[in-house]
Amino acid sequence: MGTNDIGIRVQKFVADCGLMSRRHAEKEILAGRIRVNGEPIEQGRRIIPGVDRVEYLGVPVEKPSDKGFVYIMLNKPRGYVTTMNDELGRKCVASLVQDVGCRVYPCGRLDLDSEGLLILTNDGVLANRLMHPSHHIPKLYTVRVKGQVTERQVALLNQPMTLDDYVTRPAVVRILSMREEETQLGVTLLEGRNRQIRRMCEAVGLEVLRLRRTAIGTITLGNLKSGAWRHLSRSQVEYLKNYK
Repeated sequence: MGTNDIGIRVQKFVADCGLMSRRHAEKEILAGRIRVNGEPIEQGRRIIPGVDRVEYLGVPVEKPSDKGFVYIMLNKPRGYVTTMNDELGRKCVASLVQDVGCRVYPCGRLDLDSEGLLILTNDGVLANRLMHPSHHIPKLYTVRVKGQVTERQVALLNQPMTLDDYVTRPAVVRILSMREEETQLGVTLLEGRNRQIRRMCEAVGLEVLRLRRTAIGTITLGNLKSGAWRHLSRSQVEYLKNYK
């Protein structure tokens, strides 16, 4: 047996993990969305499960453990990056979920200076569904900005905006409270472009002081303390799986 016959083809491995069909996996390989050991691959690439690291859209592809899938919510504090490890040595959310009992991965991101609700799971199918650009589950944020916000600024924030040649879907922005030194906004997004809220605010001349995600669809943080996590209920998991 030659070295080219060792292991299994990537598309079979991905299908065996329940992520997608082999045919779909072949298309994703051609599109460069499936990587092995951090690198794009060509059709026909073989891997050794447990040795080679396969990722789809940046999320590791793994067979479910004997314990089954795990779904949790984390109240991410500020100062943590939404990765499982960081080359720059910054604090990662992985350190906050070490006691979950298995490896779980974030479904989406919150930047270093943002906080709030983050969903993590070892269910690759759900993770990729939640992160896919076509999945428009609403995400709610409370945003504190410096100074008083004008009606014109609110109106501009509620309109589609161009960020890096991309036109965003309209957000829903309203004033929750306003004092002389700061204003608190409620923001609902139907997509999650990189640092979208911060860049939207910057575009209309607002400085973000604090940004916190409070809900994803009907799933809310409740009284979960900063840095703590808890399992999602069965109904919450079904909600995420069936959301159209």
